[in-house]
Formats: sequence, structure tokens, C-alpha cells
Amino acid sequence: MEFAMFCTRVNTLLVLVVLCSSCKFIQSPMDFGPLNIAQTTNTASLDFGRILFHSPCGILRPDSPRDISLLLSFLSASSFSQVRVAARGAGHSIYGQAQALDGIVIMMDSLPPTIEIHRRRDGDAGFSYADVSGGVLWVELLEESLKVGLAPRSWTDYLYLSIGGTLSNGGISGQAFKYGPQISNVLQLDVITGKGELVTCSPTRSSELFYAVLGGLGQFGIITSARIFLQDAPHKVRWHRVFYEDFDIFTKDQELLISMPDKVDYVEGFIVLNEKSLHGSSTAFPSYMDSIPHLQKGSSKVYYCIEFAVHVYQAKDSFIEQVVEEILKQMSYMPSRIYSVEVSYFDFLNRVRMEEMELRRRGVWDVPHPWLNMLVPKSGIKEFRDLLMEHISPEDFEGPILIYPLLREKWSTNTSAVLPEVPAASTVGGEDDDVVYIVGVLRSTTPSSCPPACLHDLLRRHRRIAEEAVGGQVGAKQYLPHHQTARQWREHFGRGWERFAARKARFDPLNILAPGQGIFPRISDSIPRTTTPSPLLLHSSQ
Repeated sequence: MEFAMFCTRVNTLLVLVVLCSSCKFIQSPMDFGPLNIAQTTNTASLDFGRILFHSPCGILRPDSPRDISLLLSFLSASSFSQVRVAARGAGHSIYGQAQALDGIVIMMDSLPPTIEIHRRRDGDAGFSYADVSGGVLWVELLEESLKVGLAPRSWTDYLYLSIGGTLSNGGISGQAFKYGPQISNVLQLDVITGKGELVTCSPTRSSELFYAVLGGLGQFGIITSARIFLQDAPHKVRWHRVFYEDFDIFTKDQELLISMPDKVDYVEGFIVLNEKSLHGSSTAFPSYMDSIPHLQKGSSKVYYCIEFAVHVYQAKDSFIEQVVEEILKQMSYMPSRIYSVEVSYFDFLNRVRMEEMELRRRGVWDVPHPWLNMLVPKSGIKEFRDLLMEHISPEDFEGPILIYPLLREKWSTNTSAVLPEVPAASTVGGEDDDVVYIVGVLRSTTPSSCPPACLHDLLRRHRRIAEEAVGGQVGAKQYLPHHQTARQWREHFGRGWERFAARKARFDPLNILAPGQGIFPRISDSIPRTTTPSPLLLHSSQ
């Protein structure tokens, strides 16, 4: 046993010696004992955004979490090395967040795709939950849990994302006003820290790491397993769309809907710029856009759409019509502009997949996506809308613009996720303080319609929007953030920066993890550094 461990350590050190050298030394797959560091592939330097392409020196396809632990253990023990590591799930990042220039990318889909469903029996205490490996996709968890009539409570709009990936960011969709983001629906995690330690953590066990990792942008550890809260799944979903001409009425009705969590299960909204804004956004709805007056090419008229849904828990629920009627009579949408459909729960949650298939057929899925996602306080949402409209052209915009409210109270302040800060002079808990809007400018471009110079201009415009919204009176924060300077990252975390930096010093002291985020430089022995991090603001239960 001791000899085997010695060989393991020697073999791993040999890997590191090669990796610490120039990339040109890695010309073919290399098997050094328990770790198989392979030559890089195009996939490792590619993501959904198709904007940045940072090639690593090698990739690791782990057979188990132990492989990841071994790699990080030896890297953290070799402070002379500049090798850094990124975990790649489904590759749906926009700005290279899961890339590692001249480092190692861990392909999380190589881990065994474990899904274990635990259903609470009648009369038992506790919850139903699923233990899921970090590389599993949310759609796979949905398919498996539905077999026993269960499902997670909180989702993203697109389900072909990895469990570990969304939990490292937040995970939001139209259910978040009711149940919070996905990071608010996790009971336990298995995490490998930047030091290579494999830790099981929860709100009551190693809680500092648990909360650090949730929304932590991959900075503190790699999620290898998560315990996800489950609830009874509805049979079907009654899905509605209504339209507005007035932005104030549109937002007022959205806030009305999220004030009725006992009736409403999902709320999202869209800015409708042109006839393309909702075409193809769901094949469940007919192509009705031409029936909306003035929504034609060349028109400057902007409309707004609310999408809400009510769950149906029985095949025949006689109360659903009454519930929907009670909701609609309180709303102030455009008369005769209401569209409804009833679909299965799976088809509702998997709605973006249908759009993806159509875009793939047309060859416009694997294209650059210069997206911008912002979290905007209620007090600044109208000003942000005006700012946005100053920098985009309705005539040639392609893609949806999402805008819908969340509730601050559904987000734990212990996690690393960032929301717009409540002004120090504000009375915390006020109605305006609790409502935060997510705005997603989900633009797509094609090389034929938008060559590199055009794409560069779009990115510049989005940076300007973000900078003005963050630094001005709006008080916004980026969601899925991408910043270019240390000062911008400090401003992003605001009052939470000290805690974030202290957590980094504790769980990844050499700054090995997630270099693609660009938050912390790699620390080596040649760089003087202090070892007196600021006191943690959250007490650990360790």
C-alpha cells in the first residue's frame, strides 16, 4: 500500500514537471499512473459565447473525484508552478469563464453520471432529494426524478447545463421569485477545494465552504456532487402570454404576479423590439406576432410581454380555470392580446430546447453570443430600460431581451452570489428594496451579418451599458459577471469583497482555480504575499 502511494505521488509529480514546462512538450496523451492528462482539444478552448478562445496545455478526464483531488493536491504543493485549473461542465459560459490559458481543463462530464433519488415517505421527517454528480445535466435530473413523480423546484430556462456549473453562478428562471435561485435549493455539496481537500459540506457542516461555493464562480472549489431539494411534480402547466404598450403597467403587473405565490408558479417578461423578438421562442405558441399592430420591420414601436404559468397537479383540475380567471382580472394587459396553452411539465421546462433545435437546423446556434445579464434594483429599472434602448437598434436586434422580477428575500446573504446593494440609508426590508429585476440581453450574431468589427462594437456597447448601470444612479450588478480589472471586481462585490477574498485565501490560497474569471492572479513563491486575510464575516460551524 505504501509503495503504491509512493508511485502515485511520483507519477503525479512527473505530470506536473511536464505541465510546468512549455505547452510544446505536450504532444500526445500521457498516462502517468492514476492521472491521464491528455493533449488539449478544441472543446476545451470553446464555449457558448464563442468570443474568447484560451487554449489549455492539457485536459483531465477524471474517472472519479479522487483524480481531481490528486491533481489539485500536487498543484497546491508546488507553489513554484504557474499551472491553473478550470472545471468545464456543459461549456455554456459566455466569456471564457471555464477556460484555462496554458493550464488544465477538467472535463466534468467524464465523472460517472450518478443520480440517486430519495423520496420522503409519508409520515417521515425531512425532504425528498436527489444526490447528483456535478457533471450531470439538469435535464437528466428532471427525466430521472419525474419517473417517481418528483422534480427540483428552481430551474434555468435552458436545461442542458451542468449541476455544478449553475450552482457556481446562481441558477435563475421564472420560478426564482417563489423558490429562490437554484443555489437556495441545495441541501449538501461534495467539494474539492483548491488545496485538493474533498469536503462534504452543508449549512450545518463545514458551512463556510458550503456558502462560499454557492454562487462562488468556481473560485473556492469544484463541485463533484450536490444534494438537490425535490418536490412533487405537477402533471401539466397552464402557460399564458399577455402584451403591453406601457412599461410602467408591464412592471406593475409583473410585481402583482410575484405577490401571488399561492396561485402563480412562474413569471418572466420580454421586451418585444421587432417581429423576431418572440418568433421561435417557443413552438408551443402559434406564430401570432403579425397580428400585433405596428410590430413590423421599420417600426419604432416597442411592446412588452409577460409570460406566466400555473401548475396543474391532476389530469383534470376543475379549479385551474377559476384560478387563472382570478389572476387575469387583476391585470391590465392589452385587450384581446392574450394567448394560452397547456403543455406537459417536461415540455414546459424544456421549452428552450425546441428553439435550439430550430436554430441548429438553420445553422445559427453555434455562433457568437455577446450576452449581457444585469441585476437591477426596482428603483432603477425604468432608467435601465432607457439606457438599454439608447444603445440598441430595434430594427436589427436578433434574440430575446428578458426582464422579470426576483425577490431578494429568497437569496441567502451567506452565499457568494451578488445582488444590487441596498443603500446604507435605506430601511432594509422595504418593498422597493426587496424587488430586483434580472435583465438578459441575449443577442446572437452570425459572421455573415456581424463580422469581427461588428462583434467588437457590440461588446463595447454592452460594456458601456454595464459600466453606466453599475456606476450611475441605477445601482445594478452584473449576473454571470465578466470584468476586466481588479478594481471592477472589487466594485462588483462591494461590501462583500473582504469576505470573498478571505474565503479565497482559505480554500484556494495559491489561486489555482477558475482563472477564466480573471479575479485573482496565480500566486507563486516568487511573488511576495501576506498570509493575514481579513476576518471572515460568516462564522463557520467547523
